[in-house]
Amino acid sequence: MSNSNTLSLASHGPVIPVIVIQRLEDAVPLAQALVAGGVRVLEVTLRTACALQAMEAMARAVPEAIVGAGTLRSAADVLAAKNAGCQFGVSPGFTEAIGSACQEHGLPLLPGVSTASEVMQANAAGYNFLKLFPAVAVGGVNLLKALGGPFPDVAFCPTGGISLETAPQFLSLPNVKVCGGSWLTPQDAVDAGDWARITRLAKEAAAIPRP
Repeated sequence: MSNSNTLSLASHGPVIPVIVIQRLEDAVPLAQALVAGGVRVLEVTLRTACALQAMEAMARAVPEAIVGAGTLRSAADVLAAKNAGCQFGVSPGFTEAIGSACQEHGLPLLPGVSTASEVMQANAAGYNFLKLFPAVAVGGVNLLKALGGPFPDVAFCPTGGISLETAPQFLSLPNVKVCGGSWLTPQDAVDAGDWARITRLAKEAAAIPRP
């Protein structure tokens, strides 16, 4: 995986779960449950106080998992993610500062975009695999179809508002290689420690057909 291209992440399955860890003790069993269901690429968001510890625990205890940090917003976030053992990073938007920090620390980045101008900015910095976020809110399938015209060489990971039911519509597009989803790790299942349910959801997601 090169610093500027995280496209190889898409080779591991059609869905990357977007994970919010509220309790550190949930991190390892959650990662194990997802991997057991055939989902190896895990995006853990930096939205909670224990997120970095959770990433570190997952990366150490579940070597089959490819752990990445979501919600990177600053150079400090990038360094913290790298130090936690993350293999890639995801940002909600894109800035040159984030791109530079990821290149400096050797952390492959999946940068977020929501407009044609942002696609061009990310392209100019060397990124051709981008996260469309928040996917459904900014136009979903129709926007991705429209972006395919001027950007035939750009691939996307739409994230935000996608479900098991709608994921196939996104994955059927030629410029969509994988999609992000929070439906694989529902908070009530995590709170209850219902890891079997999470493995079942992971298996369903891993089985979504891709053209």
